[in-house]
Amino acid sequence: MNLSDNKMNFSDLLPPAEASSLLKQLTQLGSHTENSANNKLHLDKDKYLNECRSQWQELSITQFDNTHTAELIIDSERLATDWLIQLFNTLFADQQVILVRSDGEPEYFPAQNDKPARIEFAHGFFASALHEISHWCVAGDARRQLSDFGYWYAPDGRSAAQQQAFERVEIKPQALECLFTLACGRNFQVSQDNLFADFDTSSSTFAIDVYQQVQSYIAKPHTLPRDAKTLLTALLSACIFPSKINA
Repeated sequence: MNLSDNKMNFSDLLPPAEASSLLKQLTQLGSHTENSANNKLHLDKDKYLNECRSQWQELSITQFDNTHTAELIIDSERLATDWLIQLFNTLFADQQVILVRSDGEPEYFPAQNDKPARIEFAHGFFASALHEISHWCVAGDARRQLSDFGYWYAPDGRSAAQQQAFERVEIKPQALECLFTLACGRNFQVSQDNLFADFDTSSSTFAIDVYQQVQSYIAKPHTLPRDAKTLLTALLSACIFPSKINA
């Protein structure tokens, strides 16, 4: 890792051996919290994860095969996003929350009356779904009662001070997004979300900060937010093929 360069190579963080070790640690952490009352639920989820693994393997043939047409790749991306929606909504069915495509920008709506909370991600993009899920994982129970988790948001074109504030609150969400993305076998890049900045951003340590937070989560998986552990365990189990995870 070159700490002087904001163009970090995040793919170095979770090679197959590291992914295998992380999955084992997460599984052990999860086993400590299980109890007999939840045995049927865990059995049902295990069965569902086996189905998810087969579905993801089929999808990956198209996702990572450059011989397919652009149309097939776009369709595969849509199917992959459908897969992620179904996985999330199944894993967290007991938490009154659903992951939903949005035609516009992302937004979070807390649960009201008999309606579940809605995590709406931008334009149906797989990466946006992982990003918004990451914010939900970081938010915790209290901020999940607030629209958009109680965050302020200044659009692209922020001042230097606004950008610094934005980057501070984005470190942990983007670190989680990185782990989720790598667990899906995809490439990850940080987003400063400020393409039209009128000030020098070259001194920002944001990418380095995110990289180091990911390293910390991998080294100490018990520090991951509760629901991030659940989702990351599922993604590693379903998306990292057995031939790779056991290498």
